[in-house]
Amino acid sequence: MRTTARLLLWVELSLLAAGVALSAWCAVAIIEARYYQAMPVPAAPATATAALPRDERAPASGPESPAQTPVAAGSWIARLEAPSVGLSATVLEGSDDGTLAHGAGHIEDTALPGGAGNFGIAGHRDTTFRPVRHLHAGDPLVVTTAGHVYRYRITNTTIVNPSDVYVLDDAGHPTLTLVTCYPFEFIGHAPRRFIVSADLVAMTDRTTEEAGASRR
Repeated sequence: MRTTARLLLWVELSLLAAGVALSAWCAVAIIEARYYQAMPVPAAPATATAALPRDERAPASGPESPAQTPVAAGSWIARLEAPSVGLSATVLEGSDDGTLAHGAGHIEDTALPGGAGNFGIAGHRDTTFRPVRHLHAGDPLVVTTAGHVYRYRITNTTIVNPSDVYVLDDAGHPTLTLVTCYPFEFIGHAPRRFIVSADLVAMTDRTTEEAGASRR
């Protein structure tokens, strides 16, 4: 009896310790996610000037070309907003599991905001990109960087296989593609991908944007 009681006590204490450790891990994960999601947009450069959207006739070039600027993994890239569904997410560099646990992630080897290519962003369907399921063609998307505000308009949504990487191809003009797993309520590793495609329709200087907002 004593041996059984000791064994039961040992099991109880082990389960209690495991529960405390799991709770602590969950708390840290939640705090980290909230910290990254609340990261503010850096202050706009004091010398920024107004700019128009680039197109295939004026490809990105020079030192301010977003597509040519190397970015360290995990670095802050932008803030993504989808006003129609209440989505606001921090976009970090990289699309690995560690990065996507903190926020949305810029898909490696795709263009950066404003570049003359396809700016790809990935996110988990059950956390950061949960509202993405409600997006439709015609809805606006807003990407804010330290220097500019990029406004996109969704052209279509589609469901593809994980191997259909053509959705990230360069369309010949600045585009934005959101990628998340599908079906949304699937338990485990979802077999397909939900894609949101959007075209750049306007780009403004952040200082101009903020000045206009302050006058309203």
